[in-house]
Amino acid sequence: MQLTSFTDYALRTLIFLASLPDERRTSISEVSALFDVSRNHMVKVINKLGHLGYIRTVRGKNGGIQLMVAANAITVGQVIRDLEPLTLVNCSVEFCHITPACRLKEKLAQAKNVFLAELEHCTIADLLNDNQELLILLSPP
Repeated sequence: MQLTSFTDYALRTLIFLASLPDERRTSISEVSALFDVSRNHMVKVINKLGHLGYIRTVRGKNGGIQLMVAANAITVGQVIRDLEPLTLVNCSVEFCHITPACRLKEKLAQAKNVFLAELEHCTIADLLNDNQELLILLSPP
């Protein structure tokens, strides 16, 4: 299973925000520069994370973005569920004539559920705990 770049950058953004000291806000430009992704793409990612309630966006002079949910309460599995379409194959009768008898869709669904269930045990905080190397890489130069 391959995640979309959108979900990839959303997870990276959550990791970065979790690495910041409490109450520190950052900007979309800072996140874009850190991950070398277009600001336009990052605006969409940040907007979606805000709508989902993972982050808070504050406009104005002292504005910025920050986590709205504690990093230890955000599971990687749930973020993926919230952002990914998760349809592995098109099993509509119009697209595939073997759909009525095919068992592949059931096996793929089981595999997807096992994959996501495993990631439900991993929080954003888990990715940062005892990971000084990552914290250094996320620090401004």
